[in-house]
Formats: sequence, structure tokens, C-alpha cells
Amino acid sequence: MVAVLNSLIELDANGVAWITGANTKVVEVVLDKMAHNSSPEEMHEQYPHLSLAQIHAALSYYYENQADVDAEIERWNRYVEELRAQQRNPLTRKALESRLAARNDQRENSDPAS
Repeated sequence: MVAVLNSLIELDANGVAWITGANTKVVEVVLDKMAHNSSPEEMHEQYPHLSLAQIHAALSYYYENQADVDAEIERWNRYVEELRAQQRNPLTRKALESRLAARNDQRENSDPAS
């Protein structure tokens, strides 16, 4: 069952807040605000499928439920860190670039047109 909080925000069966009809979680808008300190107008450029009213509703929901949303974000951050810690051989950017360079060298050396 979905709980409708207002015409723009609803909670799914797991208690996750969604922007009604937009397939966008409230937390996505919140994280954008936190990461970039974007204004609602800037967010609208980032999320053109959302109206300004929907963005304001998402932010209002956050400010009214900040402790709960912040706790959920923190739980996800801990979960990601736990997964990262379980990686035996994490692929670094340097290793990835090295693999890419080696593959490009191999292609150049085996290219019959060269």
C-alpha cells in the first residue's frame, strides 16, 4: 500500500518517499542539494522531468523528516563502505587506465592497416 502525504510525495510499502508520478526518490533530490548546494531552479535543469513544485515538495519533505532521511543516507553510506571493504582487489583508476593503454597498444600492434 502506498501512503500519499500530499499530492506530490508518497511513501511506498517500505516507507521510501517518492515524488508522485516521477519515478524519482525524494532522497535523490536531497543528495543533489547536499552535493552541489543547488537551488530548486538549478535542480529543475538537472531533473527536467520534475516540476519546481515537485522539487520544492521533495525538499519540504526532507526538512520535515530530516533526521529520518539523514539516518537512511548514513545507513546507505555505511553499507557501501562495508561492500568496499570486502573487495579483495579493488580496481583503481590507475589500474583501469593501464589496462586500457595495454589494450590500445595491443590493437595498434595487431592492426593489419598499420
